[in-house]
Amino acid sequence: MADEPTKLILGDTAISAIEQPATKRFLGRRKNRQRVQPTHCENCGAQLSGKYCAQCGQPAIDYRRSFRHVIVDVLDSFLNWDSKFFATIGLLIAKPWRLTNEFLAGKRVRYVHPLRLYLLASILFFFAVNYWAKSIHFQPGQLSPKDRAELQAELKTEDLPPDARAKLEKALKLDSPTPTPATPDVPKPPGSPPEAGTKTDQTPSMESERAFFQSGNPQTPFEKWLETRAKEKMGEHGTNMQLFLITLINNLPGMMLCCIPLFAFVLKILYLRRRIFYIDHLIYALHIHTFAYVGIMLIIFATIGLNRLAPNMMGWIAIPWLAFAAQILISIRRVYRQGWFISVIKFFFGGFAYLMVLSVALAATFFVTLAMP
Repeated sequence: MADEPTKLILGDTAISAIEQPATKRFLGRRKNRQRVQPTHCENCGAQLSGKYCAQCGQPAIDYRRSFRHVIVDVLDSFLNWDSKFFATIGLLIAKPWRLTNEFLAGKRVRYVHPLRLYLLASILFFFAVNYWAKSIHFQPGQLSPKDRAELQAELKTEDLPPDARAKLEKALKLDSPTPTPATPDVPKPPGSPPEAGTKTDQTPSMESERAFFQSGNPQTPFEKWLETRAKEKMGEHGTNMQLFLITLINNLPGMMLCCIPLFAFVLKILYLRRRIFYIDHLIYALHIHTFAYVGIMLIIFATIGLNRLAPNMMGWIAIPWLAFAAQILISIRRVYRQGWFISVIKFFFGGFAYLMVLSVALAATFFVTLAMP
């Protein structure tokens, strides 16, 4: 009889939990760790009818789970590692124009967002370019005795960074003259021409042993600033050229991201009479740049593999580049739906205009890299 009031006060669940052994309670907690899906939105309190709130749009995701599930959710939301991602990549390589037409037609849920797809391809592309730049080893030309003495004086400074010191030592080691066997002086008859390698024949070689940067007596302040910054960033003897190239490549992704709206503006001018919205040109610009990144990477990998497996067939590598250009031409015709003659003219004219835009942007990135501390 004493148990009935206790069960009424504490409840049957609490009594059963107290009476269970410790091991069963621990196992029971592990078994019931899965949380119940929420029925109302945690942000606005509206009733949920799916994975997203119909009022505020917040996803019904419970982040109070194991870290492994959180990482999977983050990767799934950013990369969409499912059939959607692989379908988008396959369609991008085979028919990039169809990917743009499907998105503009409203069929967007089955494909990855254009901006997200571009960012992923851009990261992979410039990572490969940066890896290639780090594998390049610049070898400055031979140094004159004066330049060699200046390098040796720089090595004696105490506040020289270890990387710069190692590069200077390597440059001096590569420039060290190879010992030649001494030949005895043999008297020559008067009037005989001097032999090769004598002092009179060494003047051109001494003139070629110059520093990497030669002062051209700059007149304007801009030329003086440009020469000073180039010597500081690249090294007077070109010892920091690789570091400058890597820094320049690291600034290229931002430059290309700024060039995409400019490319869409060029398309807007080319198709001004079609009355197409600027956002439509921007979507196509994102897709065609993503196709360019993926296509260039695939062609370069194919070139490397063909060079290792069949070097005598390297002439065939021109076929993928022609197919790459043909895909862009076909995509312009299929997206904007004009005849072949008009599409070809706009392909070349738009390509030339965008090449000018890229040249100006690359020059601006070069000067910004020089001006950066």
